[in-house]
Amino acid sequence: MTIRDLLAAGRRTLSYELFPPRTPAAESTLMETMDLLAATRPDFMSITYGASGTTRGTSRSVVHRLAVQHTIPPLAHLTCVDQSRAELVEVIETYLAEGVRDFLALRGDPPRGQVDWRPHPDGLLYASELVTLLREVARAHGVQDLSVGVTAFPAQHAIERFRQLGLDVLRAKQDAGADFAITQVFYEVDQYVALVEDAAADGIHLPVIPEVMPLVSLRRAKRAAELTGVPTPDELFAELEVAEDDAAARAAGVAHAARLSRGLLDAGAPGIHIITFNQHAAALELVDAMGLVRD
Repeated sequence: MTIRDLLAAGRRTLSYELFPPRTPAAESTLMETMDLLAATRPDFMSITYGASGTTRGTSRSVVHRLAVQHTIPPLAHLTCVDQSRAELVEVIETYLAEGVRDFLALRGDPPRGQVDWRPHPDGLLYASELVTLLREVARAHGVQDLSVGVTAFPAQHAIERFRQLGLDVLRAKQDAGADFAITQVFYEVDQYVALVEDAAADGIHLPVIPEVMPLVSLRRAKRAAELTGVPTPDELFAELEVAEDDAAARAAGVAHAARLSRGLLDAGAPGIHIITFNQHAAALELVDAMGLVRD
């Protein structure tokens, strides 16, 4: 059953985000994390492409491992970064041949050292074009049960000058054939509710799964703010700053993420997508703190 089917059936999903390892030690950690997270019976796990589209080969390896060694469906990330249309078609065809049916279509960030976004000379410019391409390749291979996700941005939606542009982009993704959206990082329930309600008023009816990031150290909080442009809430930052040790910092981060997750579920979110940083402890503690029992 695809993610689209689960959401259509009204199932409240639990899922995790992993990233591909860069070293043998990191690969060992990832394998342990995958096994422990699998025991919570998530509905899917997503695998990123790494920063600016790097680690594509290892991303495909992790997707393959999930598809073959686990019964958990992988959500394969695809980006437009530094890839021609032909290269994207080849990657999509490889995934489809391996039985992958769930994709997250992203434009992606510029490669390191490149200030502005520039597409590959023979590539795609927008995530909506990648959604269209996924649909085209699937049809060409007779695949009917394709499920395509895209991204949404609650924190940016809260900034008035970006609001309508963000809705227009999300509508273009829906019109291209997207089935659902997963948010980027945010920390306020009201931002999520405003995005969903404004989208619905604008004719956008994609289920929007919120992404939750447990910030378990001051270093991670600073780095997350740097990468996402979304500041860490002052209250959480202060708690992390005065934490006496790693366990206290993790407890503060998990507690904040649990409050956010419960608020989102109470507000009608169709599930929770947890960023793991390939570490299992905070993710498992968050699931436990939410009281999210899988049936």
